[in-house]
Amino acid sequence: MKTFQEIIQSDKPVLIDFFATWCGPCQQLGPILKQVKEVMGERISILKIDVEKNEQLAAQYQVKGVPTMLLFQNGKQLWRQSGVLSKEQLIQIITEKSN
Repeated sequence: MKTFQEIIQSDKPVLIDFFATWCGPCQQLGPILKQVKEVMGERISILKIDVEKNEQLAAQYQVKGVPTMLLFQNGKQLWRQSGVLSKEQLIQIITEKSN
């Protein structure tokens, strides 16, 4: 299994979703991320990270609220936002930031 650092080194964009199981907006975001993956397919990786099981990683990236999404490519953070966005907004952001 790859480490988080190995995953974000990918040359294709990697969208990280920091979430918590008890978080309502996080549960709303789940199906939206599935739709983004369906549209973008192999052009993107999406990784969900439970902040309660990965407290150290959440602290490292200063995740204070959930959901918080971060976009990485080649190990660089390209974008970050907390809250729920629409499928269209996410696809636009990923496309703009990762070219």
